[in-house]
Amino acid sequence: MKKTLYFIRHGQTDLNLRGIVQGRGVNTPLNENGWKQAEAFFNAYKHVPFDKVYTSTLLRTHQTVERFITELNIPHEQLPGLDEISWGIYEGKVQDETIMKGFAEIVGAWRNNQLDVCIENGESPNQLVARQKEAIAHILSKEEEKNVLVCMHGRALRILLCHLTDVPVCQMDDFPHTNTSLYVLEYEDKKFKIIDYYNVAHLEGLE
Repeated sequence: MKKTLYFIRHGQTDLNLRGIVQGRGVNTPLNENGWKQAEAFFNAYKHVPFDKVYTSTLLRTHQTVERFITELNIPHEQLPGLDEISWGIYEGKVQDETIMKGFAEIVGAWRNNQLDVCIENGESPNQLVARQKEAIAHILSKEEEKNVLVCMHGRALRILLCHLTDVPVCQMDDFPHTNTSLYVLEYEDKKFKIIDYYNVAHLEGLE
């Protein structure tokens, strides 16, 4: 079985712009720029014969790939395993000095392979990996779907790219991302490989 999977991060939201923490528990819509990014991505990739669109359960991912679903009539399924990591008590809060310090500490711990630690009431990388593996197993079980588009979230995408490509999850920050950035992975012989790395060509000319 061979599959090609197009993974993109959702378009920009006002909370992205304002530096407010968005995690699994914050369900915000795209802002004007986010809609422009979504349109640019659609225009660049509407020629790809996608068999299915997968998103997280959060609105910002649905809106980013909406035109593939509504205009091209591509079947859509949302999977909780694609949701963003939960940032616990930080969600919905401005990234002030205290929160930035907390983030630096948690990301530093993750870099040191402490992958069971999390923000209070939040989710650890290992917990996220467990639900991502369920989502990926579901996607791979649909053998008839040869080209799939998957819209998800920044931190979640970084972590996913690690365990799909056998990179240690502690190296998650080595994968760059921005709103609607694209990674294309090929799955064959039970292995994933990245065939298009951090493609943002469709964003040229946007703010």
